[in-house]
Amino acid sequence: MFRARVGASFGLRWGIVAVSAAFLVVSVGADSADARSRNRRAKHSSTKHTAEKYTPPYAAIVVDGNSGRVLHASNPDSLRHPASITKVMTLYLLFEQIEAGKLRLDSALPVSSYASRQAPSKLELKPGQTITVEDAIKALVTKSANDVAVVVAEALAGDEDEFARQMTRKARALGMTQTVYGNASGLPNDQQVTTARDQALLGRAIQDRFPRYYRYFATSSFYFRGQAIRNHNRLLGRVAGVDGIKTGYVHKSGFNLVTSVHRGNRYLVAVVMGGSSASSRDARMRSLIDQYIEQGATERTAARIMENPSAHAQPKPAAVPVAAPVAPRIEPAAQAVDPSRPDTTSTEAIPRSRPAPVATQAVARPVPGSAEPIAAIPVKTLTVRAGTVPSAAMTALSVAAAGAAPIAPAALVPPPAPAQYQTASASSMPVPSPASSRPQAVAAVEPATTHTVAMAQKTQARSGWMIQIGAFPDENEARDRLQAAQSIAKSLLAHADAFTERVLKGQETLYRARFAGLDENGAEAACRYFKRNKIACFAVKN
Repeated sequence: MFRARVGASFGLRWGIVAVSAAFLVVSVGADSADARSRNRRAKHSSTKHTAEKYTPPYAAIVVDGNSGRVLHASNPDSLRHPASITKVMTLYLLFEQIEAGKLRLDSALPVSSYASRQAPSKLELKPGQTITVEDAIKALVTKSANDVAVVVAEALAGDEDEFARQMTRKARALGMTQTVYGNASGLPNDQQVTTARDQALLGRAIQDRFPRYYRYFATSSFYFRGQAIRNHNRLLGRVAGVDGIKTGYVHKSGFNLVTSVHRGNRYLVAVVMGGSSASSRDARMRSLIDQYIEQGATERTAARIMENPSAHAQPKPAAVPVAAPVAPRIEPAAQAVDPSRPDTTSTEAIPRSRPAPVATQAVARPVPGSAEPIAAIPVKTLTVRAGTVPSAAMTALSVAAAGAAPIAPAALVPPPAPAQYQTASASSMPVPSPASSRPQAVAAVEPATTHTVAMAQKTQARSGWMIQIGAFPDENEARDRLQAAQSIAKSLLAHADAFTERVLKGQETLYRARFAGLDENGAEAACRYFKRNKIACFAVKN
C-alpha cells in the first residue's frame, strides 16, 4: 500500500517535470525564431537605408574679403537652390528701406493671412498682428522665420511675387548673374536658384553696404513675446571670428551655410551648399576656415561691392541642371583654382499656389515683370538737361530715382501678356509747370497696350494731358513700373499710351515713366487713384 502511494507520487512529479521541459523547449524555439526574424528585418532595413543615403549636390567657395581673391572653389558656378539663405537678400532690401528713412527699427509691419499661413520655421504670427522692423530682422537672422519673410515682402513691395522680382533685379545690380528669386523665404521653388559664387558676393556686399545693420547677423538669441529664440547658426560663438551670416535647408538643396569670418586683420566669406546634414555642413565649413584663414590678406585692397543700377534685370537662361550631383559629398577634393581670379561677381512645404518641387531639369529662368523680355520700338531719342525742369518737380523725380520707397499695392495681380514701350524724344515732351507738379512717391506697375507707331510721333499729333508715375535710372525699371500701373488701373488707362522718356540730370540719365492721351479729368482721376494706393503721380498738359 505504501509502495503504491510512493510510486504514484513519484510518477506525478516526473510527469510535471516532463511537461515543463517540453514547454521550455517550445518557448526557446519560438524566441529563437523571432530573434532570427527581427535580425533579418533589421539587416534589410539597414541595406535599404544605405541605398537611399541623402546626397544633395555639393558646392563651395572661399573668398578673401580683403583682396577679393578666390582661395578655394568647388562647383562655384553650378546652379543650386538657396533655401533660407534667400533671406540674406530679403534683409538687404529691408536694410535699404531703413537706411533711406522709409522705415524705422520701431516701425510696425502688419501680418496678413497669407503670411501667417507659411510653413515652419516661423513665429506663428496671426493675421492682424504686427511685428516691429527690429524684431523682424532678428527673427529672420535667428529662427529664419518664413512668416516674417513674407511680412517684410508685403510691407516693401505689396506682395511676395513683386518683391521676388525686386530681389532678382537687385541681384543683377550687384553682379549676381546666375541668381533668380521666386519668393522671400527660400521655401521650395524650382525656379529659385543661385550659385556659391553669387552668395559669397552677396555676403560681402551686405557688409560693405550696411555695416551698421549687418551686426544683427551675429545675434545669438533674442526674446520675442516671452520666448527665447536661438540662432540656427551653430558656428556663432564656437569658431573664432565667425560673425554670421545665414543657414538654410530644403530637401533639394541640402544643408547650406554662408559664413563671414573676421580673425585678426583677415577676413573671409565662405559658402558651403549641399551638406547631407547640419553637422557635416558645419564640419566642412570649420575645415575650410581653418585651412584658408592664414592665406587671407591682412590689408583691404579690394574695392567695395557697388551696385550697377543699369545692369540688365533679366536673368540668363540656365545652362546647368540644378539637381545633378556634380561633385563628391562633403569633404571633396578641391578643384583647381586660379588664385589670381577675383570674385567679381525648415521644412519642406509649398506656399500658396506655387508649383510643388519635381525632379529638376534644366531651369527655364523666369523673366521679372512679364512672361517675355520687353522689346522697345526703336525711335529717335533726344536728351535734354534736367535744368529745364522746374525744381519742385525735379526734386520729386529725384526721390523716385532713388528707388527706395515701397512699391506695388497688395491688390497687384500677375502681369498678362508682354508689352512693348517706346522711348520718346524728350524734345517732343512737355515739362511740368510748377502749378502742375505733384508730390512724388515710388510706384510699381504692370503691362500697357502694344504700340506700333513711334511714341514721339503720336504725342506730337495728340493733344490733351499726360501723367508721370516716376523717373528711374534704369529704363527697364521704368517699363516695369508702367506695366504694373496699368494692371491696377485698367479702366482709367484703357486708352492711354505708355512710354518712357529719357532726360539728363547733370551726368545722370533718368527715364520718366509716363502715360499720354488723357484729358484733364482723366489725368486727375488717374493720379488721385494712384495716390490713394501710395503710388507716385502728377499730371501735366501736353
